[in-house]
Amino acid sequence: MHRRAVVSAALVSIALTATAVVTATTPSQAAKGPLRYVALGDSYSAASGVLPPDPSSPFCARSTANYPHLIAAKTGAQLTDVTCGAAETKDFFESQYPGVAPQLQAVTKRTQLITMTIGGNDNGVFIGAIAKCGVAGLSTAGQGSPCQDMYGASFRRDIRHKTYPALVKALHGARVHAPHARIAILGYPWILPKKNGCFDKMPVAKGDVPYLRTVEATLNDAVRRAAAETGASYVNMSRVSEGHDACRPLGVRWIEPVLQGTNPVVVHPNALGERHLARRTLTVLHLG
Repeated sequence: MHRRAVVSAALVSIALTATAVVTATTPSQAAKGPLRYVALGDSYSAASGVLPPDPSSPFCARSTANYPHLIAAKTGAQLTDVTCGAAETKDFFESQYPGVAPQLQAVTKRTQLITMTIGGNDNGVFIGAIAKCGVAGLSTAGQGSPCQDMYGASFRRDIRHKTYPALVKALHGARVHAPHARIAILGYPWILPKKNGCFDKMPVAKGDVPYLRTVEATLNDAVRRAAAETGASYVNMSRVSEGHDACRPLGVRWIEPVLQGTNPVVVHPNALGERHLARRTLTVLHLG
């Protein structure tokens, strides 16, 4: 009986020890698994024009040096990158090009991290404003404020009444697909300085430079409010990108200008800009 009791006690001890080991190690081992990360968004997320290109997605003009790849490299995350140049919020829900799935199809209940830059292409407002103001600036050889005179508050009105609800819908869609994921949406870095501009590089009339800044500020505010509405993190790029606009010299600017630039996709982040987008996101999310 004594021997049997000793054996039984030993077996109980072994079982308790095994249970303790499993309990102690399972969370730790799970934590060591790669972060399941899905990157969504437009050409600012895709780093369109930045080398090297991603051969897996020729339609989307995506770079393997975009900020999602940099974040994944820093954190060891398992990245699924479906960012795509020219994407709008509607492309989260429907195919942007033949053979290109809706972006939210990449997001699952197991996704742990989602990042995106989106909204700038919606309704052609923000990108359209830059193009229209460029044409207007050329018509006056850079003088006056022809774009503001022509379009007034229309761009900002469209952002508030059309882009903002579309952003809320996109973020809500991401949350539905991945209810437990951390979701971060980035603001757009400054494209132009506060005043004057650089007509030789960015053909925008002097008086329209602050006007376009106001349009971009309105877009970023819509992004910020949509993030707050849906419980996502807003990565504010405004303060950190001040002084790194398209008018600055190479090596300082994060955005490439229309003329005298190095990126075939103009008015978009260069490699330096993508690195800073990644860095700021990592800081805001306390990763890496």
